[in-house]
Amino acid sequence: MTTITNPVLRTAPAAPAEAAAYFRASLVFHADVSDVAAALPTDEFVVLDSRSTEAWDQGHIPGAIHLPTALIPEQAGGLLDKGVPVVTYCWGPGCNGATRAALALAELGYQVKEMLGGFEYWVREGFEFETWEGRETRDADPLTAPVGSDNCGC
Repeated sequence: MTTITNPVLRTAPAAPAEAAAYFRASLVFHADVSDVAAALPTDEFVVLDSRSTEAWDQGHIPGAIHLPTALIPEQAGGLLDKGVPVVTYCWGPGCNGATRAALALAELGYQVKEMLGGFEYWVREGFEFETWEGRETRDADPLTAPVGSDNCGC
């Protein structure tokens, strides 16, 4: 019996059909920052910031709805239309607040996706954001966005 020592292949890749089903499902649940930015402004979906008021004031996506996760059960009905999909975000990849918000909304009957990368990657990719002082844009981080282009070709 051969022992595989390569850490990447120690667990074999899924069969192609299984992999396709998994990745297709992932796209049902997630959107990335660049796709959200390219589609805004739109009336086809709303963007929801699930962070605290202090975080919202520090910076948020222009046009986003502010609804902290803890308030979703009591306030979502007054702010959101169940016929319009919702894209949630929080701080970034190290935070699961957008996941918790998406779960709370789905349990209330909303169509929902989570924006991968959160507010951190929105800013790192050079997209405009709002603070309590006004609008701001930072240079794109070349490790997260292509230099000199608004399209990564993904």
